[in-house]
Amino acid sequence: MKKLTTLFIASALTFMVSSCSTTMPVAASKAEIGQSRGTSSTVVFLGVYLNSEYGIKEAATNGNISSAIATVDEKVTNFIIFQTRQLIVTAK
Repeated sequence: MKKLTTLFIASALTFMVSSCSTTMPVAASKAEIGQSRGTSSTVVFLGVYLNSEYGIKEAATNGNISSAIATVDEKVTNFIIFQTRQLIVTAK
């Protein structure tokens, strides 16, 4: 019985930390794509974004981007009760 309980707990913990990630394009402009890249990240717990600064502006600031942004992508990683989101911006 103890082995069955341990197996159940291990399975539950494995299931809780498993994740699935998807990266998708959000926007693109006519600006040239270059080497500059910036990111902004947040955790979403029960629909609430925990980083109030999350967005394109924070990603551009973190990447020291002051020119026109060429692309914006968003990577979403889903867990059981929360998800992480990361905006990725590129510029010349």
